[in-house]
Amino acid sequence: MSRASKITLATTLTGAIGIIIFVHNGQRTEKAAMHAGVVRDYEQQQLKKERQADFEMQKALEKEYRKVQTVSDG
Repeated sequence: MSRASKITLATTLTGAIGIIIFVHNGQRTEKAAMHAGVVRDYEQQQLKKERQADFEMQKALEKEYRKVQTVSDG
C-alpha cells in the first residue's frame, strides 16, 4: 500500500470515528433533555395536585366557617 493511500485511509477512519462520536454524544444529550422534560412534567403534575388539594381543603373550611359565622359580602 502506498503512502498516499495509507494517509487517505487514516484520514477517512479518523473522520468516520469523529462523526460517530459526535452523533452519539448528540443523542445522549437529546435523551437527557427529553428525560428532564418528563421529570419536570411529573413535578408540575404533583404540584398541581397539591394545590388542588389545598384549594379543596380551603373550600371545605370556608363552608364550615360560613355555617358557624355570619359573613356579609359588602
